[in-house]
Parts: sequence; C-alpha cells; structure tokens
Amino acid sequence: MQKGVQILKAGLKDEPEEHKPHVFVVLGASGDLAKKKIYPTLWRLYIDGLLPENTKFIGYARSKLTVDDIKEKCSPFLKVQDSEKDKVEEFWKVNSYVAGLYDKQADFKNLDTHLTTLSANASRLFYLALPPSVYDTVTSNIKSSCMTKVAGCWTRVIIEKPFGKDLDSSEKLSKHLAKLFTEDQLYRIDHYLGKEMVQNLLCMRFGNRIFGPVWNRDNIAAVVITFKEPFGTQGRGGYFDEFGIIRDVMQNHLLQIMCLTAMEKPVSMAAEDIRDEKVKVLKAVTALTLDDVVLGQYQGDPDGKTEDSKKGYRDDPTVPKGSKTATYALACLNVANERWDGVPFILKCGKATNERKAEVRIQFKDVPGNIFPDGQLKRNELVMRVQPGEAVYCKMMTKVPGMAIGAEETELDLTYNHRYEGVKMPDAYERLILDVFLGSQMHFVRTDELREAWRIFTPLLHTVESAGGPTPIAYKYGTRGPKEADDLARKRGLLYTGTYQWKSLNKL
Repeated sequence: MQKGVQILKAGLKDEPEEHKPHVFVVLGASGDLAKKKIYPTLWRLYIDGLLPENTKFIGYARSKLTVDDIKEKCSPFLKVQDSEKDKVEEFWKVNSYVAGLYDKQADFKNLDTHLTTLSANASRLFYLALPPSVYDTVTSNIKSSCMTKVAGCWTRVIIEKPFGKDLDSSEKLSKHLAKLFTEDQLYRIDHYLGKEMVQNLLCMRFGNRIFGPVWNRDNIAAVVITFKEPFGTQGRGGYFDEFGIIRDVMQNHLLQIMCLTAMEKPVSMAAEDIRDEKVKVLKAVTALTLDDVVLGQYQGDPDGKTEDSKKGYRDDPTVPKGSKTATYALACLNVANERWDGVPFILKCGKATNERKAEVRIQFKDVPGNIFPDGQLKRNELVMRVQPGEAVYCKMMTKVPGMAIGAEETELDLTYNHRYEGVKMPDAYERLILDVFLGSQMHFVRTDELREAWRIFTPLLHTVESAGGPTPIAYKYGTRGPKEADDLARKRGLLYTGTYQWKSLNKL
C-alpha cells in the first residue's frame, strides 16, 4: 500500500500549496453523499498525506449535529485499518461543524466567521453535496458571505451533477453561476472522469504509435461504451424516476468517455487544450432522435433468486404508478467530422441487467480478402475495462494449436492488478478532489462542454417525456436488455457474435 501511495505522489504534476492553510467545507454534511463518499475520500487523502498539512474540514447542514454525530454516521464507510486508529482520531480533531439554513444569509455569515476563526488566511473549497434545487441559493450565499478576501488565497466551488435537466435549465444554472464566479473557480464534478481507465484513454491513444494510423473511419466499424448494473433501483426509484437512465448515466458519464475516445490530439496536456478538443467532438455530434435510440424498463423475474430480482421497476413503491421512465437506454451517435463520419458511437446503459460492467470497446472492420474458412475470422476489438477490475485487452485471431491451420479468438491482456500489483489505485473522488486543491480542471466539465452535451440530448428527452412519448420496451431482470437494442446496434454496424468471453488469467 505504501508503495502505491509513493507512486501516486510521484505521479502528481503539481503539489498542493503544502504549507498554506486550507479549509474544505462540506455543504450537506448530514446527507448520504457526504457520509458515503466525501468524508471517506477526505480521510483517505488525509491518511495518505496527499493534502496540504494545514487543512481543516468543516461540515455545514441544517441538522443540529456535532462532529461526533458526523463521525458516527461516517464510520462504517471510512474503512479504517487497525494501524490507522490513532490517525483517524487526529483526522476528526481537525473537523468542525456549523448548523445553518441554506437560504439564510445570516447563517452563511456565521459560517464565514467560523472559517475566519479557524484560519484567517486560508484558501477555501466548498463542496455542494446538495440537491440541485438549492444550488442557486447556496452559491449566492457563498458569493455574498464566504469568499476569501485575502490576497494570494482562492475560493473554489465543487458542484455535483445533475447540472440541470435539459438545455434550458442547464443554461439557467450556468448563467447564474457565471454571474457569481469565474470559470477557474467552478469545478463541475463527474466522478467517472476520475476513474483510472477513463484517464488511461489519453495515454492509450496519444502515447502509442500503433493506434494513431488505425483510429479512424477507415478501420473502425463501431465504438461501444457500456455501463451496466446487475441490480434495480433498490427502493430509490422515486429519486431515479425524476431523472431516468439517460440523465443519470448516458448524458454525462458515457458522453464524457466518448469525447476522450473520439477527440483529436490536443496541443498539450493542459486542461484547456484537452477541454477544447472535447468540445469540438460534441459540436460535431448530431442531436438524437427516437430513431437513434432504444429504451427499456425492467420487469421482475418470477424465477429470480433474490427478492429484488423478482420485482420490476414499477413494483418499487417509491415509483409513480404507470411510470414510463427508462431504466435501459441504447443510443447511436454520429460524429460528423472527417475522422469519424459514419462510425456509430453506441452508448448503452442499464439497471437490472446480467452483469456489472463499464467498458469502452473499439471494434475494427473485417479483414479484407479473407483467406480462411467462412465464419472463422472475428473482428479485432480493443477493450478498456473500467470496472470491475481495471484491464486493457485486445481481442485478436491466432492459429489453433495442432497440425491444421485454423484461426481462433484470443487476447493480449493487461490486467492492472497483476501488472501493477501492490499499487494503490486512487478512488475517482480522491483524484478529483485532489485536482481541486491543485487547481487542475482537466477532469471537470466546462460550461460550453455542458451546453453542447445538453444540445445533443434535449430534443430526445422532450420527445420521450411528452404526453405521447414512447413506452419503454419491457426486459426481464438479469438479462442483457431489450432484444431491440441489439438489433439497432447491428443495423448501425456493430457485429456481436457472442462466441467469445474475456477471462483474465489473473485473479481480479
């Protein structure tokens, strides 16, 4: 573990301002996101020595709580080792808590007084672990009452998705934030951009000569970006129903991965150069219509092995009766530029499917002039697996062992926890929160990027959610999703044979 931490430190391009004081404010400190993700992330950064040494943590919420209450809520999620018990007590000693309303300026002035008392000359980070309904009020109060006024110090604000529900609401929020903060003060967090294999896309693409000549419409038949979960909404259907699978996963996580897959080589690794290229990709994407998508909603499997698998989406008591919200979506996007025009970028995501998987799959075209018996050759594929277990493998053809000359599928395999055994892979939130301390916006969403993303999906969402919108196709819990999704992908150019299953030779 220590070896991994040292490699992680060595990999940092910059280091936080080591001796300058910092305060990190968790707004919504009593909520699920704070206890399950934010506080555990801050603890890991603290124990690994990745934060500036003089950093204080402040929780803020409406509930009348103490630090001991926050500690009790978070303890099951901190994963403290026996050797770290003294250190975790030190961590909680640099925590404090302030109770206050989100719409009361006087309470934010009280928070500002508390921050100043802790450290008058500290840079300030505010994490909005809050529902979007209070973003406007909270950010206005931060601006009016809690900005640092000390020369040489900064204020940065981290905002969680969703960033609006469509183009109009997103633009309204963006314009509101633009009146309060500069772009370099805003960090719109999409945790998928912090995952190891998502970030590896840049290195794979632009650090290897072998991929450059074939990374185009002349050689690639289709690109498939997948996110699947083997469980349903598990009692959170009421929240999910408000957004649906497209807003929850596709319009942000999968679209961001698509940008990194399709973008041109940036002039440098600087944040703005990379984000410029991502925006160019989005501008070349045609807005989606119903003809480009298949929507599904899972139904219970009467023969399921668990109670959850026997229940369909509408069986969740928190889901509105007769809901037509999709729990599965497949969308075929076209990037209408010289490199990609005509290559389908197939984004698919779903709940209650047959497996847990997130990956990018590049499928190459058939070998021209095939000399092998019909059906033996399968298309080459380059796969970058995000979860479970980071891996890169290339599906290719090789000779069948023996006297005859025949071809069969095999792979070149790089499984991360074998090649990098003992190296700590940082959690996505760890990496991204550390990026905010460093002032790096490479892995955060810029305003114009967000605008283009919503432009692509808003017409489709409005059609789907209209009174005469389509009814999602039913699929059984624990399956691949609707058959119609595979049919559309095949029609657009993806060849799925189902004859090969990647199996790592190493324990994941």
